[in-house]
Amino acid sequence: MTHLSVKTLRHYHQVGLLEPAEVNQDTGYRYYTPDQIPQAQVIRRLRDLEMPVAEVKSVLAADDQSIRNSVIAAHLDRLETELDKIHAAVDSLRSILETPESAVAIEYRTVGRVTALGVGEIVDRDDLVPWWQGALGELRGMVRAQGIDVTGPSGGLFASELFQHGRGRATVFVPTEGMTRPIGRVTPLVIPEAELAVLTHRGSHEDMDISYGRLGSYVSTHEISVDGPVREYYLVDADDAADPEQWVTEICWPVFRSDDNS
Repeated sequence: MTHLSVKTLRHYHQVGLLEPAEVNQDTGYRYYTPDQIPQAQVIRRLRDLEMPVAEVKSVLAADDQSIRNSVIAAHLDRLETELDKIHAAVDSLRSILETPESAVAIEYRTVGRVTALGVGEIVDRDDLVPWWQGALGELRGMVRAQGIDVTGPSGGLFASELFQHGRGRATVFVPTEGMTRPIGRVTPLVIPEAELAVLTHRGSHEDMDISYGRLGSYVSTHEISVDGPVREYYLVDADDAADPEQWVTEICWPVFRSDDNS
């Protein structure tokens, strides 16, 4: 009647989801009544949605419909979040498989030293994204509040140790006209000159590791990589566009340039 096997019914009894109406003490057989069918069907559907047993119990035990609905809605929200992650992972995988190496455009660039305001700290790799979001927001907020002239796109410097060993120095900065005194974590600094190989990443930062891989492969293959922090320049980001697909980030790898580079 319910499309639930004997094994499943036994499991639901053992975990306290669906108590049989009667159990034969001699044979161990479980007996159910027709009015338990709707409850069994609800349990089956909730479990098909991978709802944890404890939450299924909460749904079944709730006397108030609003409480039941809130538990179910919270689980559905989690499923949608996981589904979004799966879709993002699928899109990234397709991008890896379908983008030919020749389609990756790398340019060389010489950048001079610039004065800037920045926030820099030693950061754990797992904390990098929330730290980056907070530090960049604080930096931009201070620049706007002080009415400081900005001379270029904001950016970031990330030490190789951060990626190789899971902990290293990260700095976010905004190029400014002249210097100013330190305010909180925001301090004046000089972004040094550098020779860079640059790849433009378009879209969300979720799959930016793919662009890092392509740029790193290029500079390694051409044997032009040198020690130094990698750079990012945020030409268009969340401060400019709500849609991540519109974001534009330049990833810059320090390189040795010679007349043969082109």
